[in-house]
Amino acid sequence: ISICRDLPNIEVITFSVNGISDLEPLHQCQHLSELYLRRNNITSLDELFYLKTLPRLRVLWLAENPCCGPDPHRYRMTVLRNLPSLQKLDNQAVTEEELSQALVDGVEITAPPARRSVENGWSESTASSAAGSTAEPDSDLLSCSLEETNKTQEELDMKPIPRDKYSSFTLQEMDCSCKKRNNVLDAILLLMKELDAEGLEIIQQTVARRLQAFQKKELQEE
Repeated sequence: ISICRDLPNIEVITFSVNGISDLEPLHQCQHLSELYLRRNNITSLDELFYLKTLPRLRVLWLAENPCCGPDPHRYRMTVLRNLPSLQKLDNQAVTEEELSQALVDGVEITAPPARRSVENGWSESTASSAAGSTAEPDSDLLSCSLEETNKTQEELDMKPIPRDKYSSFTLQEMDCSCKKRNNVLDAILLLMKELDAEGLEIIQQTVARRLQAFQKKELQEE
């Protein structure tokens, strides 16, 4: 998520099922209108502090995070009190009545969250994030990841990835390097939306040269 510090003009971000616990990198994304953070490790609604500065945010999906707590009404009211410009929260339209009620039942967030202490290079939130990610059933992880990936593909008018090809990866192959590669790929796909025809042609030429280099290397190895 730290890449968002360098993407101030980004409009749509999909980071579901990524073990994210810190929303600070988003506070400068002033053009952000849609944010998908379902099933991460956001433990405190105080993280909303970083979203209050985003004037164009209209869609937020925050469900299935620890910060939602045991009381769905209090959670929704608190989110809407701090982000009254939202039009949709957790795939459910926001009503005028809810916004009025949020002023009574919601909690105003006025300060950023206090970060937990770090020991041996690992924070408690990071450790719990890692533990939580292993608790997800393999099929759920693949299903959610495929869903979010195909959403990005659809936004870019690209063909969706067939489930049989996507699920051919084992959980062991989804290591840190694989996740980093996928995050870079998602960032590139999102940034491509900002390019004009000339920029896309440059990308096309660069990709063609890279593919030729890989093919040449494979032939030499054979």
